[in-house]
This record gives sequence, structure tokens and C-alpha cells, in this order.
Amino acid sequence: MAAAVYLSVPAKSTIEVDFAKPLQKFITTTFANVAAENYEQSLVEFNKLRSQVINKLADKHESTLDVLNRYYDQLAAIESKLPIAENQIRINFKWYSAFGKDSIFGGKKSLSIASGTYEKVCVLFNIAALQSQLAENQNHDSDDGLKASAKYFQNASGIFSHLKDCVLSHVQQDPTPDLSPDALSALSALMVAQAQDCFFRKARKDRMKDAIIAKVAQQCSDLYSEALTLLQLNSIKDMWPRDWTGFVAGRQAAFHSLAEYHQAQVAGEKKAFGEQIARLQHACELMQAAETRAGNTFKFTDDKDRMNRQLQTVKKDNDFIYHDIVPGVKTLSPIGKAPIAKPLPLTAPLCNNFKDLFDKLVPLAVHQALGVFDSRKAEIINQEVSRLREATTLLNSVLASLNLPAAIEDLSGGGKLPQSVLEKAAKISELGGITAIEKLMQELPESLQRNREILDECFRLLDDEQTSDQQLRTQFKERWTRTASEKLTETLRAEIAKYKGILDTAVQADTVVKTKYGSLRNGIQMLSKSPGDLESSMPSAAQQAQLNNSAAVKQLRDLMKNVDTIKAEREAMEVEIKDTKFDMASKFMNALAADGIVNQESISEQELDTMFGPLRGQVNDSLHRQETLLAEIQRANSEFAQARQSNQSAAERDKVLKDLAEAFDGYMELKNNLEEGNKFYNDLTQLLLRCQGKISDFCFARKTERDELMKDLQRTIANQPTQTPPAAPSYHQPTQQPAEAPKRTAPARPPPPASGSTTAPVAPPRPPPVSQTYAAANTSVAPPAYSGYTPAYAAAPAASASASSYTQSAPPYPYGQYQPPPPVPMGYNPYAMYGTAGQQPPQQSYPGYPPQAPQQYGGYPGYPTQPQGGYPMPQNPYGGYPQQQNNPYQQPPQWR
Repeated sequence: MAAAVYLSVPAKSTIEVDFAKPLQKFITTTFANVAAENYEQSLVEFNKLRSQVINKLADKHESTLDVLNRYYDQLAAIESKLPIAENQIRINFKWYSAFGKDSIFGGKKSLSIASGTYEKVCVLFNIAALQSQLAENQNHDSDDGLKASAKYFQNASGIFSHLKDCVLSHVQQDPTPDLSPDALSALSALMVAQAQDCFFRKARKDRMKDAIIAKVAQQCSDLYSEALTLLQLNSIKDMWPRDWTGFVAGRQAAFHSLAEYHQAQVAGEKKAFGEQIARLQHACELMQAAETRAGNTFKFTDDKDRMNRQLQTVKKDNDFIYHDIVPGVKTLSPIGKAPIAKPLPLTAPLCNNFKDLFDKLVPLAVHQALGVFDSRKAEIINQEVSRLREATTLLNSVLASLNLPAAIEDLSGGGKLPQSVLEKAAKISELGGITAIEKLMQELPESLQRNREILDECFRLLDDEQTSDQQLRTQFKERWTRTASEKLTETLRAEIAKYKGILDTAVQADTVVKTKYGSLRNGIQMLSKSPGDLESSMPSAAQQAQLNNSAAVKQLRDLMKNVDTIKAEREAMEVEIKDTKFDMASKFMNALAADGIVNQESISEQELDTMFGPLRGQVNDSLHRQETLLAEIQRANSEFAQARQSNQSAAERDKVLKDLAEAFDGYMELKNNLEEGNKFYNDLTQLLLRCQGKISDFCFARKTERDELMKDLQRTIANQPTQTPPAAPSYHQPTQQPAEAPKRTAPARPPPPASGSTTAPVAPPRPPPVSQTYAAANTSVAPPAYSGYTPAYAAAPAASASASSYTQSAPPYPYGQYQPPPPVPMGYNPYAMYGTAGQQPPQQSYPGYPPQAPQQYGGYPGYPTQPQGGYPMPQNPYGGYPQQQNNPYQQPPQWR
């Protein structure tokens, strides 16, 4: 049986990120009521978990798979609590493609996105890749190894299939090639084909019937055929390793061959020898094709030999014994299929005993529902409390206009202040008097200004970031691929616009409070005095003791007691309304678990009606009793006023007492309003600071992303191939020697020295000078090459692409095989005799030849010196043809 060899998917690589800081800031800002000890250690463990994922990518072990599964489950668990996104928690995840080669020029493709779903996609890809690696490394000679491989391959196929359906919705940009739907479809098909391969090997190892094995093999061939088709799609065919396509193509043909082989055994058992021979012939042809396609990855040599041997045996028996007719391949009945392997669906959680590190945090949908519920609850509380306070204010104003209860208390005579006025003055003094009110009034503008400055800074940060993004988008156009700022900042701008509206409303309320304080300031100032000073500032009144025991006064006193009772009840009702408790977190969590969503409106309305219904009834009853009470007070006060008409001296005193009653009620209301106003501004400051911190983090993350994208763009631009330089002008490429330079003719080489032979060899004539081409450039030229030997100086490094080119065709070396010269002594300098560098070497002369004239450009082998405007070229210190005085056949010394 063929050796079990499978393909595995390489893992994607990534870089380190820091979870702790951005997650901690978001938790502090969003979940303000969660204690720090509930999540600080969890953040540390979460960071460690991702570091383990990165460090263990190269370990093909079950423990690595456990770490990846646990990290993926944790990402899925916090997805509803800590949304990692461009407009929420900005954590940039950079992942490299699983396929491709690292190099300094290109490298693997990468994609960086601030998205938790993108991180989940990449981690899930690595889980599938690791499962394929674990399947590849199993012991396929054992039953357990084949079962484990089949399971891993099917799990990997299911994950790749799941990613194919969701990757484009999770990754809002063009993904790296390995995450494209075409690539994921191909990988899923390949994994399920290899799982079917494992089942075939298990069936063959268990010696199942040939009919069953043939069907399993035929299904395997079809699955490999489907995988091959997907692997060869134009969009991804260049991405795979070089031997993958041949491997899959070979497997497809090999398993088709094995299906035909086992079906041939079935035909042999049925004595259908002609069909058996036809299928065996077809199996041998297919196996030969598999070997051709697979190349070095072909592992079915034993099966091939077995088929060939059996084919020869069966043909021989049929030729001598059975003489059965061999049908054509196309007439054979098709082999059935046995689909056993299939992609296994992704189940969550991947870990059996998974525990959420952030179980103390509720899902963000529940947290938002709680926030909306708290707002509605606060609205109802404010509404009911406002109804009670407005009714009490109305009651106090009516009583103040009637000078009650001070009018009936002032009947005792003696000119003393009524007891109610003394109690009011003592209460105001206890609360700080007019000084406390003025201090609160001074704090309002400071708090308002502080909040305005924070809001302005928020707007400025967002505007600056958007302006920078628009400028870069205009500069780089379609290459600037990140999300536009105006899309990401919609939520932030809506939030600070909401705060701005709240602040404007508060300013209007402050104006009303200041106006009311101005109208009540004199009365408050009087009540802030000591009892003696207050009594001395009151106008005197005549004694009215005769009215003290009248029926109207007695009725008014009883009614004032009822007023005190109603006020006390309302204080208790206000406390009860404010302290109403709700356990909405569990109700919202149950709804989220049952329906997948939180229908906050219906759940909140039902709970609010249940809790506040009875309290609303109590408020309505109190308001109704107040109406009846005010009617009785006005009727009794009318009788009392008629009895006092005869005494006009008390009118001025009554007016002052009314002003004091109004001032006291106004003081209490102003103090409550100012305290609530300052508390409101302080609470708003905290919210604005959190919003400012969120915006600052957003802008910093966008700046980091911008810098990284700028580096990538600059690297891409720098790595772009340069265009071909323009052709050099004609005067840079002279084809002939200048007219004024005399043409040199090389002399004939002298005959070699006499040796043992009597006849001296005659040297062949020297070939004419070589053709030369020079091109002006910016650096040194590469030396010409001889056919037959290479001078030492020719081995120098080649010049750069921008350097001058020197091309020269040289004749072959005319005197046979080149013999290397003896080594040059250390310290030898062939230029020492010529003085300074750049000086022209002396011209050699030969007997019988006229002395050579110095040339301007010179011929080979000396490098010429270019005319003015060119760059100086190195010179040959030997001039002419390289010779030495003692041995004309010896080559010149090598240049060092």
C-alpha cells in the first residue's frame, strides 16, 4: 500500500499587541460601576493568552490547539462585552498571509485592521491550519492515527467552509489572498478529499470488500478532482506552493486508478475476465498518468507494480484459457461512490471547560439596555417628584399670599414675631443663610465654563483628525484605503452634540434661577439676620387678641396641621420613589439568552408599570387632597379677613410677613436647585472627560494607523521598478576613432625562443584591433572577457545598473591553452615605476617598428581615457599587447 503523505496548511503569522490599556480604558469609561479588581487580573491573563498563541504557532501539538481554541472562545465571549472596532476599542491586528515567501523586496502580503472579528477570522484560520498539520503528522499505519487524521481534516474543512461564508462580512476590506473565498473553498475541498483518503486507507487496511473500496476510492478521486479545479482558479493558482497542484492532480488520477483496480477484482470474482482486463489496463494507464503528474510526490509505486503484474497474469490466462472479449473503456459501467468524509460544522465553544475571563461584565447590549432603563426610570422619578414639588410650591405660594400661618400666630399680641417666622429664620441660618446661596451662585459659571472648554476640545480633536485624513485622501486618492473619518466619528459627534444640547438647556435653567434669586434676595437677607435684628426690622401692629379665639382662626389652625401632614407625607413619598430598586440585569440576560436580542422597551415598560404604579396612585391622591385642602383654607381665610378689616394697622406687617414666607420657600427651592445644578455640572464634567479620553484615544489610534499606512505606501512606492532610462545621445556612443587619432596596427608577435627542435615555430599574425563601444555613464566599466581565460581584474564586482557600460568583442586567445602566471610576490606594485596615479604609462617600442604615437582613446587591451566631459578610465600599464621583455609568450601579471 502506498505511503500516506498529505498536504497541510501553513499558519498565518502576526505581531504582538497590547490588550490591557485600551480594554481597561473602555471598561473604566463604559462600566463605571464595575470594581477594578474584577477585571485587572483578567486583562493580564488575556494578554498572556495571545502571547502564547503567537509563540506556539510553530508547535504542531495538541497543547497548541488547546491554546488557540481557548483564545478563540475568549474572543467570542468578549465580542458582546468589549467591542473591538474602529469606532469602539481600537486595537490594530496585523496578520500576514499564510502563503508566500518572506523577502526584503516583496515579503508576504499583510492586512492590518482594528477589528475583533478580523482577529477571530485569522485565529480560526490558524486553528484549521493546525488541525491539518496534526492530521499530517499522525501515524497513518495505525487505526487510531487514521481516525484522528480523518477527524482533523474534516474539522479543518468545516472551518474553512465556515470562513468562506463569513469572511467578507467580517472583514470590510479586501482580505489577504489566503482569506479570499476562492482560496478558502479550495482549502475546504482539499481537506475533505484528504479525509476521504484516510477513510480509503482504513477500509483497505480492514480488508473490506473490493466493491466498497472501489466506491470509496472513486469518491476520493472525485473530491481530489474538485479540489484541483478550485486550486487552479486564476485568482489563486499562483499562491500555492509549487508542488501542490501536481500532488493533487496525481492523487486524483491515482485514486481513480485504484477504484478501477478494485472494481477489476469484483469483475474477476464474477468471471468477467474481459471487463477485468479492460479495467486493469485503464488502471495502469491512470497510474502512469498519476506518476507523470505527481513527479517527486508520487507514492503509489507498489500499487503500480501490483497492477502491472496482475494485468500480465490475467491477460495471459485470458489469451490461453478464457478468450473473453475485452470491451472498450467507455462501455464499462460507472463505479459507484461512497461519500464518507464531509466538512464538520463549527461548534462553539471550542473548549469543553471554557471559562470567561470577564464574566463580571455584562454584554454590551444588556449594559445599553440597563442604561436606557435607568434613563427611563430617572425620567419617571423626576416626573413624579416634580409633581410633588410643584404641588408643594403651589401650596406654599397660596399660604404665603394669605400670610398663613404667620397671620394667625401674630394674634397673641405683644409685638413678638410669630413662631413660624422664627423657625424659618433659624432654618435658613442653619443652612448657611444668604452666604451659602451666593457661594453656590458663584460656582455655576465656573462649572459651566469648564464643561464648555472640554466640549470645545472634543470638537477640535475630531476636526483636526478629519482634516488630516481628508488631506491624505486627496493626496493618495485610491491608495488611501482606510475608513474615512466622517464615517467613524458619527457616534462620537452625536454624543458630544447631545452633551452640548444638555449644556444649553442647563444654561437656560441657570438664568431662571438667577432671576428668581434677584426677586427674593431682600427677604432672604432679612431671614439671615439674628432673631433680635429681625424683630426690630419688623413693623409694629395693634393687638388683635379678640380674634384669637374666633371660629375662623381655630379652623385655620386645624387646616395648617393638615398642611404639615401633607408635606411630611410627600417627603416620605419622595424618598420611596427615589429608592425604588430593580433587578433588571438578570431579566435582560435571560431575554438575551432566550431570544438572542434584548427587547428593552417591552421589558422595561412592564417592570416600570409594576413598580411605579402604586406610587403614582399615592401621588395622585396627595394632589387631590391638596385641592380640597386649599379650598377649605381659602374659605376659612375669607372669614378671618372680614373680621380683620376693621384694623388697618396690621396691613403693612402682614405684607412683610408674606414676603418672609415667600423668601423662605424660595430659599429652600433655590438651594435645592443650585445644589442639583452644581452636582449636574460636576457629573457632566466626568462624562465629558470620559468622552474626551475616548476621543483622544481614537485620534491617537488613527494617528498610529496613519503613520503605519504612510510607511507602507512609502515602501511600496520605493520598491516600484524604475522606468528604462532614455537612450544615450549619439555623441555618447562613438562608433569610430576620432580623425586626429592615428590608427594603431599591432605588430607581429616575435617568434618563440628556440627549444629542442631545430625549427622555430612561427607565430601567427596578430588579428586586427577589436571593435569597441563605449557608453558614457556615472561609474566604472566592467572589463571585457577573453574566451579562454579571464584576467584577475575581470573578476571585479560588476558595476551598478546606472554605471557606464563597456562592451568589446575580443578574438580568441591565439596560442592554445592559457597557463596561469606565477604568483606575484607580496607587496609587488606594477604601477610603482610610473609615478602618480593617472599618469600615462610609457609606450613600448619594438625593433624594426616605429615608435607608437600616444592615442587619445586607444585600443584594446588598455582602457582609454575619455575626452573632456567623460570619466577617467583605468589604464593598462603595459600599453599595446601585453608582453614581457624576456618571454613574449608569457601573459601579463594579474591585476590586483
